Amino acid sequence: MTVPRLIPVVDDGLGNTAYLVDLGDGRALAVDASRDLRAMDGARQGLRVAFAADTHLHADFLSGARQLASTDGATVLASAAGQCEFGHTGLRDGDEIDLGGLRLRGLGTPGHTDEHLSYLLLDGGQPVGVFTGGSLLVGAVARTDLVDPARTEQLARAQYRSVQRLLELPDRVAVWPTHGAGSFCAAPAGAQRTSTIGAERAGNPLLRVRDEDAFVAELLGSLGSYPPYFRRLGEANRRGPAVLPRQLAVASMTPTAVAAAQASGATILDVRPVPSFARSHPTGALSIPLRPAFASWLGWLPAHDHPLVIVREPDQDLDEILWQAAKIGYDNIVGELAGGIDSWTAARLSTTSVHLLEATADDAVRVLDVRQESEFRAGHVPGALHIELGDLPGAFDRLTDVPTVVMCGHGERAMGAASLLGGKGFTHVSVLAGSPQDWAEANGQRLESAP
Repeated sequence: MTVPRLIPVVDDGLGNTAYLVDLGDGRALAVDASRDLRAMDGARQGLRVAFAADTHLHADFLSGARQLASTDGATVLASAAGQCEFGHTGLRDGDEIDLGGLRLRGLGTPGHTDEHLSYLLLDGGQPVGVFTGGSLLVGAVARTDLVDPARTEQLARAQYRSVQRLLELPDRVAVWPTHGAGSFCAAPAGAQRTSTIGAERAGNPLLRVRDEDAFVAELLGSLGSYPPYFRRLGEANRRGPAVLPRQLAVASMTPTAVAAAQASGATILDVRPVPSFARSHPTGALSIPLRPAFASWLGWLPAHDHPLVIVREPDQDLDEILWQAAKIGYDNIVGELAGGIDSWTAARLSTTSVHLLEATADDAVRVLDVRQESEFRAGHVPGALHIELGDLPGAFDRLTDVPTVVMCGHGERAMGAASLLGGKGFTHVSVLAGSPQDWAEANGQRLESAP
């Protein structure tokens, strides 16, 4: 048995991994490719994608399978139970596809979604590895509350049975999951994105519980929040994402045109680094700094069906902004501010600044921690008010405009929160350029944790 060449394509921002399998004749199999194919194009090394397989109807990104069908002539493989409305080969449990020497077998593994299929890669009838998608992960399993919150426990029990089925495979079989560290579909922190059946049997905490009830209790107790765009992308993937051109572009807009668009309901989306936004930004602009996690927060804060206009630094890659937006279905960027913040200032349009402060001893301010629940519980400043950044728009009416310092881990999420508060008229908001640990030390405190 020859182990085929496997090329992982990692999306650090979403915490996901797609895969290319070299079929040995210039062709490749792609598994769970994103609509943003730039990294995959760079990794393929001349291979033509002949097959594009999706393990499930993804909630956290738009599939690139239709893109690959258009550009490479790839045959799209997907679960028949997903009832996709575009050209594809629908597979059921036990169905096999001849890849030309290698074979791919569908394994029904519902839980993360109803239609979920894992794909077992076979060489000469011997299992080499299994693409587990959102079923068995490295050190975890994927969440089961995305399809319908009312069915979370039912799907968790299905997930238990699916994982037990995967554990029937030999220990040597590689485990190639899609969701990994950093994914809101649930995976623990860690550098490892692939594993083996044997390693997961021995080390995965959810596989060491005593029975199904304990598994369900453990899984349901680990579920945190997730971006609201997750609720619509599954259906968008079922219908089939529109095929996009290789090069995305938006209009360049004058400051006057941007101001008019804002007055008509558009959001000015400022993607510059935190210090730049703090110094000066268009009044009412939303701060989401461009970084690997940009797409997640874009999908959390502004609406996907309202126009967005970009403000960026000259050295920030517009292509990166547009593709990160496109991969989560944000095709609503209508333009960018020509000349950036300098042109806005030169046009004498309204600007605002935010005080960016270093950790200091000050017990006269309200501390607002906007990190995720799990981060806050692991350690927070004593007395801090906790509101996750994604929940802040629904909490304005229970906040008063008193001196407030907003904190997260490094400042990006805190500045996003400050921009939201500023847009609602809060005028006494500062952002900590540091972490809760820095603030606690400056105030002679220790971080508190919660069980």
